[in-house]
Amino acid sequence: MGEKLVKEYERVDDLQCKGLRLIQDPKGFCFGIDAVLLSNFCEIRKNWRVIDLGTGTGIIPILLAGKTNAKEIVGVEIQPSVAEMASRSVKLNQLEDRVKIIQEDLKNILEHTDPFTFDCVTSNPPYMNAGGGLLNPESMKAISRHEVKCNLEDIISVSSKLVKDRGHFYMVHRPHRLVDIIYLCRKYKLEPKKIRFIHPNKNKKPNILLIQCVKYGRPELKFMDPLYVYNEDGTYTDEIHEIYGRDK
Repeated sequence: MGEKLVKEYERVDDLQCKGLRLIQDPKGFCFGIDAVLLSNFCEIRKNWRVIDLGTGTGIIPILLAGKTNAKEIVGVEIQPSVAEMASRSVKLNQLEDRVKIIQEDLKNILEHTDPFTFDCVTSNPPYMNAGGGLLNPESMKAISRHEVKCNLEDIISVSSKLVKDRGHFYMVHRPHRLVDIIYLCRKYKLEPKKIRFIHPNKNKKPNILLIQCVKYGRPELKFMDPLYVYNEDGTYTDEIHEIYGRDK
């Protein structure tokens, strides 16, 4: 069954989580540590409905299916070929009863579902804003990395329309967008509650941030302890090993 789902130019990666695997196109945009960190950061309760905006290869829905007791996890991806590949990964892991991939522009997702019906929204969106960085000539990578099809405000405004009152919003992004993130979250009634900065190592500035917001939450922001990815010798730190579920 599994072999028929994988095309000859694709590879299958072991996610180191309950035997889950993910189909990827090496020439396309492959998931990185950001998605793994976000899935570990999320606090998903039993029987929650979760939706992941800009799901790409489906890495976050599949990891959340393995890590949590969420009842339903929906992944939304605009690129047809990527969404189709994510759907095959869902089948590969026999998660069709819990995970669903929708090929659609996230700005139109309310045409497919009712508003304010999800307990949690997650997103690992494009980091580079308009005019930021060199645009990758390969459209698949450009759409994944740059705000070509959606921008930060699109992600946050749509999330606010999807999530229930007191529901959660989780996102991974870059520290240099922090002011924009907090401003937009408050604008759309998603109150920032927790932030964690991710550093390459103890001697370098953070290059990733994780944020949790609550719809109509009370104003109180907690800064969590920083997370360091690498030790001085270039090996993963103990916490990263724990997140990945790998032996040291």
